[in-house]
Amino acid sequence: MDRQELMTDFICRDCLQPYPEAGLPHECPNCGGIFTLRDLTFTEHTSVSGKSSGIWRFTESIGLPASYPVSYLGEGETPLVPVKIRGRDFFGKMENLNPSGSFKDRATAVLTSVLRGRNQLNVVEDSSGNAGGSLALYGAAFGIHCRIYIPNGTSGPKRRQIEVCGAEVIQVEGPRENAHKAALEAVQREGLPYASHAAQPFGMAGIATIAFEIFESLGEMPGMVFCPIGHGSLFTGMLMGFDALVRAGKAAKRPRLIGVQPEVCAPVVSAWQKKPFSGTLGSSLAEGTMVENPARLVEILGYLDHDRDQVVAVTESEIADAHRLLIQAGLYVEPTSAMVLAASNKVEETPGKSVLILSGSGLKSNT
Repeated sequence: MDRQELMTDFICRDCLQPYPEAGLPHECPNCGGIFTLRDLTFTEHTSVSGKSSGIWRFTESIGLPASYPVSYLGEGETPLVPVKIRGRDFFGKMENLNPSGSFKDRATAVLTSVLRGRNQLNVVEDSSGNAGGSLALYGAAFGIHCRIYIPNGTSGPKRRQIEVCGAEVIQVEGPRENAHKAALEAVQREGLPYASHAAQPFGMAGIATIAFEIFESLGEMPGMVFCPIGHGSLFTGMLMGFDALVRAGKAAKRPRLIGVQPEVCAPVVSAWQKKPFSGTLGSSLAEGTMVENPARLVEILGYLDHDRDQVVAVTESEIADAHRLLIQAGLYVEPTSAMVLAASNKVEETPGKSVLILSGSGLKSNT
């Protein structure tokens, strides 16, 4: 198969039209829907452009045209660390050890390759911190000018990371949603491409490699995987990865997935429980998940199995306690990552190994 044809796997979620061959639209020009990734496949290790490390070991699964350059800074192949906390055994997937300090680098590497392949080198993004830091770093490395809109409450280390990498930083008063609106206004006003990890579909293929690596490291499917949810790209991409492994015949079924949100901003939990979302109730230690309108909500609800999976909310005190326990165990992660440990007390344990997706570094947090 010509790898150019694999681009048709990126389609509109609503009308199923393929992603356009030029530009970087974040909405379907046919119906205005959001783009997604269809029928991700698991393919054994391959090499492209001399690169066979990190996420790019799975280049055929990622599915970009062969003409696109590989954007590699060492993302992926993060360790899966065994740890015992409160008498229970876990495996921590150390996404905090990616180049910019978060899982976002898996998505940004793929998106950066698309930007370079399509000559889209002046872009806009909004972020609570990690996505902006990731895009700024890859932009610095690969010659892409980035303007990042962030809430004025973004932690100092995350803001400084974006600034040090040379991106243009625009601070926006109010909640996370205001930064999102400001970025979209700039996109519409100036005609710039919206390089959003949440709105663009490409990064989910990079994130799916987390599932591939977990399976490789354990030699089997885990029993449970705990994952934070903001916009939902991490959760959705990982689900797609585990499903691809099942379709490839690597296992009979995927693990049980537990999505986690802070109690003060839990729109996915509300939707899962078929209750109205009343809006954000305050600030959270888990700033990376303070998203009132998750871009990937439809995919999350469509993928989850109500008989096995679960989405839970955790309190601020539970996040703080879990953060302390993770640090005492030698895992220096940000509070958003700690939510997953907090959630482990709220669900019935499933046979098999339990994996915590530790999404970001403690070095980027104010706490």
